[in-house]
Amino acid sequence: MQIEFYKYQGTGNDFVMIDNRSNFFPKEDIKLIERLCDRRFGIGADGLILLENDSETDFRMVYYNSDGNQSSMCGNGGRCLVAFANQLGVINTKTTFMAIDGLHHATVGEDAIISLQMINVDQVQKNTDYSFLNTGSPHHVQIVEDLENYDVKQNGAAIRYGELYGEKGSNINFVKKVNDSEFSLRTYERGVEDETLACGTGATAVAIAMNATGQTDKNKINLNVEGGKLVVSFDKEGDHFTNVFLTGPAKFVFKGTIEV
Repeated sequence: MQIEFYKYQGTGNDFVMIDNRSNFFPKEDIKLIERLCDRRFGIGADGLILLENDSETDFRMVYYNSDGNQSSMCGNGGRCLVAFANQLGVINTKTTFMAIDGLHHATVGEDAIISLQMINVDQVQKNTDYSFLNTGSPHHVQIVEDLENYDVKQNGAAIRYGELYGEKGSNINFVKKVNDSEFSLRTYERGVEDETLACGTGATAVAIAMNATGQTDKNKINLNVEGGKLVVSFDKEGDHFTNVFLTGPAKFVFKGTIEV
């Protein structure tokens, strides 16, 4: 069987996109998804995303990590899927779509800038050395010294597989404050089991956690990720964060077919 695919990236977070509105793709074939995402034996990506029909919205997002397993929400993947839907002519400049964590709104701007509404956050667990919150995916947020030279893979894996988060684990974000409205971060992603160049739900988690813990009082925060720059904005009432938006580039890289 030949599969037509599209490749997209959002600040270096890269995805294989497949138009599955005809439901042809073998969704339970974990080994196939893993191979398609493999950077040596397949196309190469941090994850694979299916665009499917949805009865109540413009389309449905089905997301798989590069290990072949269906996963929780992916912010950069969601932004890239909006760009893909726009390229296919499924949507114009505004859309609503369904993902594993519920309904999302998004807009397509100039220069491939996609703004995606994330879920509301009602709880940030604040601890002495770290915070934990769910922005569609679970995220550990921790400020570290010398972020540029920090061993993200080793230290991230130690926390992800440690006693703190049990069998399901968590994504792990290491953060450096640049100023009141700007933070740098590096993310270890579960499912990829390595550092990625960007993580949308991670950037969202960092922005909210930094506000919740008093590192900033800003509600529009610039995030420097390894693959570029993202912006997170939100409204805050008490400990509740609403109207959360993740904004940044989502770019088409190439398309092709692969024999499977």
